[in-house]
Amino acid sequence: MDHTPLEHLATLPDIEAACWREMERAAGDRAHAWRTMTLATTDGREAHARSVILREVDAEGRELLFFTDSRSTKVRHIDTNPRGTLLLWSPALGWQLRLRVTLEVESEGLAVSSRWARLKLTPAAQDYLSPLPPGEPLAQAQAERGSRGHFALVHARIRSMDWLELRPAGHRRACFDAAGGRWVQP
Repeated sequence: MDHTPLEHLATLPDIEAACWREMERAAGDRAHAWRTMTLATTDGREAHARSVILREVDAEGRELLFFTDSRSTKVRHIDTNPRGTLLLWSPALGWQLRLRVTLEVESEGLAVSSRWARLKLTPAAQDYLSPLPPGEPLAQAQAERGSRGHFALVHARIRSMDWLELRPAGHRRACFDAAGGRWVQP
């Protein structure tokens, strides 16, 4: 892994590579500020934002992965409006990263089963085994817990990255998308 000091990031390719390195670090480091991201989706009328936990990063495929309950509101939003935004902020870096993404939910298959096999032995598994969907009043619990419950994966394919660095010497901002990278006004 490249350990270029962050203060030496001067070129657009260096900045884009550093963003991917930080996202990869965040997926494996529970203390990294970017591990908990804000996901914004829409129901067609209003925006909805919530925190999600970054689980995996595929830099080559330009994709992030997080887990969800297949009955959650965000899944309904993704089914009807698959475009969303992820927002990451790191006070230590002084970086905000805004990602425009195309979202896809995967609730069956080998990818889901293999990740569930690792997760089911942890306390987090209970979130997906609940007989009730997220947000449902607890007094209505009637059903039994299932064997895999409602565990699903959300793939977030990055269409564009908007990087903002806040620093005393002056803020910097760059955008990256299919057309490449470019400096923009902070």
